[in-house]
Amino acid sequence: GDTCTRACRFCNIKTGMPMPVDPLEPEHTAVAAAEMGLEHIVITSVDRDDLPDRGAGQFVKVINALRRETPDTTIEILTPDFKGRMKQSIEEICEAGPDVFNHNLETIPRLYPTIRPGARYYASLRLLEEVKAHNPLIFTKSGIMLGLGEQRLEVHQVMDDMRSADIDFITMGQYLQPTPKHAKVEEFVTPKAFAAYGSIARAKGFLQVASTPLTRSSYHAGDDFAEMKAAREAKLARAQGDAKA
Repeated sequence: GDTCTRACRFCNIKTGMPMPVDPLEPEHTAVAAAEMGLEHIVITSVDRDDLPDRGAGQFVKVINALRRETPDTTIEILTPDFKGRMKQSIEEICEAGPDVFNHNLETIPRLYPTIRPGARYYASLRLLEEVKAHNPLIFTKSGIMLGLGEQRLEVHQVMDDMRSADIDFITMGQYLQPTPKHAKVEEFVTPKAFAAYGSIARAKGFLQVASTPLTRSSYHAGDDFAEMKAAREAKLARAQGDAKA
């Protein structure tokens, strides 16, 4: 839908009471993906705090429909935090078996009260940790925006927090102010600084890193998935080789 139940300061989606969920959406999505011959698809939604299941059931239905209609398409989901129903929602979605589970932290914890007031940093982190606990084979992914007033060491700490939650893929991109009423851009981070953050993230052990001013969470998602999958396979092969040695 085009209406969200939250009012994050960085997001240009309107806030209000969303329309009822479309029961035909899963089938329509799957048929469209099959007709377009998609190799990789990203499924996302606004926050649906108005729904008893926070929208988890619709994610499950879309994943199941895609598996039926186009079984070779890899599936990435970008979800809200399912506030108040997180654990049950994660269990239901993980049982459906997406290939990638993405939930963006968006910014550093210090800025949550002003930038993402409807969410909690450690709850979002725990969501991705729970995904790995439920099914370690699902790739996990998260991203943050830079240029909102964060400090370098705070970004490093977010990386450490993500790795502690065993997150596989980090994205970092430049925040751009959608309208004058949204949070201001505090800094335009240089490409050199983005490259430095990327190098640090790789050193911390992420399987995949995207860190440029134009990086967006779902941009080149299919190519990134292929690289991340190859990186995991190479890591497992090295581990097996070390064990034999």
